[in-house]
Amino acid sequence: MQRNSKFPEASAGRGPLVLVGMMGVGKSTVGRRLAARLGLHFVDADEEIEKAAGMSVTEIFARYGEAHFRDGERRVIARLMDGAPKVIATGGGAFMQDETRALILDLATAIWLDADIDILVDRVSRREGRPLLKGRDPRAVLADLAAVRNPVYALAPIHVQSIAAPHEVTVERIMEQLTAWP
Repeated sequence: MQRNSKFPEASAGRGPLVLVGMMGVGKSTVGRRLAARLGLHFVDADEEIEKAAGMSVTEIFARYGEAHFRDGERRVIARLMDGAPKVIATGGGAFMQDETRALILDLATAIWLDADIDILVDRVSRREGRPLLKGRDPRAVLADLAAVRNPVYALAPIHVQSIAAPHEVTVERIMEQLTAWP
């Protein structure tokens, strides 16, 4: 694939673009579209974790717990930080882990996709298999997570607000940020 001429070469030399943010913000969907727009490879970190473990994220959480999952997640993300330009979508908790966050900030360009709680609740209600929501009120969980996670997500140098619009709008907002990126 050919690289989009709007993508600054200086940013391309910084390695992967890594999407971080809350569950339901659209990291995977937006990431696939952003990668296509830029002519880059797309990688979903959760899918890579599932391949490595031979089981779903939900099964890993249920069988081994969150700490085990986060350790595997860190190892997979470290493997993905190979310097090659690509777009990586991470799970919502990946950037919260000190070692994983340091890898991303040191070896990639982190992009925080943010959205209002109402948008997140609407989006997560469309998909099963979110271990942190199992048997709980999604609005309450997401609000609690956002209160803790948003200050950490804010460490990402690029911040893009996702709104209740087609994901292509978010991709365009990211492209605008990347073209303005020093």
